[in-house]
Amino acid sequence: MGEVAIRANGLGKQYRIGECQKYKALRDILTDTMFSPFRMIREMVTPSERVDSRADSIWALKDLSFEINQGEVVGVIGRNGAGKSTLLKILSRITEPTQGYVDVCGRVGSLLEVGTGFHPELTGRENIYLNGSIIGMRKGEIDRKFDEIVAFAEIEQFLDTPVKFYSTGMYMRLAFSVAAHLEPEILLVDEVLAVGDTAFQKKCLGRMGEVAKEGRTVLFVSHNLPILRSLCPTSLLLQKGHLVRASTTEECVAHYLDESRNAKLLASVDLQRPIYGSPWIKSVTLTSKGSPTSTLQMGDDLSIGVHFASVSPIRHPRLGLVISTREGERVLCASNRFQYSLTYSEPVHEGFIHCDLGMVPLMANRYVISLYFGDRFDDSHVAENAIEFDVNEHDCWGQGQLPPARASHLWWPTKFSFQ
Repeated sequence: MGEVAIRANGLGKQYRIGECQKYKALRDILTDTMFSPFRMIREMVTPSERVDSRADSIWALKDLSFEINQGEVVGVIGRNGAGKSTLLKILSRITEPTQGYVDVCGRVGSLLEVGTGFHPELTGRENIYLNGSIIGMRKGEIDRKFDEIVAFAEIEQFLDTPVKFYSTGMYMRLAFSVAAHLEPEILLVDEVLAVGDTAFQKKCLGRMGEVAKEGRTVLFVSHNLPILRSLCPTSLLLQKGHLVRASTTEECVAHYLDESRNAKLLASVDLQRPIYGSPWIKSVTLTSKGSPTSTLQMGDDLSIGVHFASVSPIRHPRLGLVISTREGERVLCASNRFQYSLTYSEPVHEGFIHCDLGMVPLMANRYVISLYFGDRFDDSHVAENAIEFDVNEHDCWGQGQLPPARASHLWWPTKFSFQ
């Protein structure tokens, strides 16, 4: 076993609901300083009562204890709100834990929110130095890797153009390229690989694979289970802020899928607006036989409705969708990218897109839909695993027989004849 790179003991993070940062006057600072020793004594005597008595608070993390050795590549798995991002923010010292402690041995680099620290008035060249400095790179390190960063981002032609004129895809490519060329002993990655087009995503995954092979310690948060399986031998499974399993990635994924199978499905979900990018998806709704639903029978029709918004008015919103199994295997895809006749008569700030897939030839299973939305040639909002639905077994041919289970992900209403 190697030396321990990260050790957490009883780690917890509590947030006050609706609490905001307040500015303090000088008298408030003096008062806090005067009473600080008494508060410290009270917290030492009854720390658990102090944090647990808040009715308007939630635990993002609670009683996490684990060790990660140097050179290990560990995935972090869990549903939205499980505490994955909060854990990485504590490890990267962005926020402090409410209870417990964590020891981190080595220089930490984080890819948590790509593009944080970019200034819209500065050029791409200037932002490389600015952003690199913010995330912990030294000037000599940036100088040495400058050409590499530019080539990886594929923005050579626009290097001296202010980034406020960049498309969303160009902006995100440059931001990821800077962050991806860090050389820390410990790298924290939080679902930042869904940027740019398909070719660039492959480059990002290739870069992450290189980092893993260089012997660095990596914590990788992602909902993309096939990527986690390929990059991470072991994983941590979080559920509602608690660590429920720390074992091989295969075991964690199996447990995670079993839990998600029992989760309640919704016919309509609201999506969170991304920090960067416009237009974006506000909500998505599934419809079958004219009614909202999250459960189909084999042979049923399926329609997907998307409610979108945009800061700048648009005429040709572009929507792509991918239907995958819960394990991440892609089964179906659709897009209006090449249907240029589909435009609004006048530019709009908000609208609806209706995608009618007709009869969906899916075998009985649970499926997830990922959405890729934008304008022109950039995906400004990528919503991985945005909504789920079930397909139940059904006698599609009316012969009293069911298609063989697990034969494939698709069945097809094929017509046979003898001649």
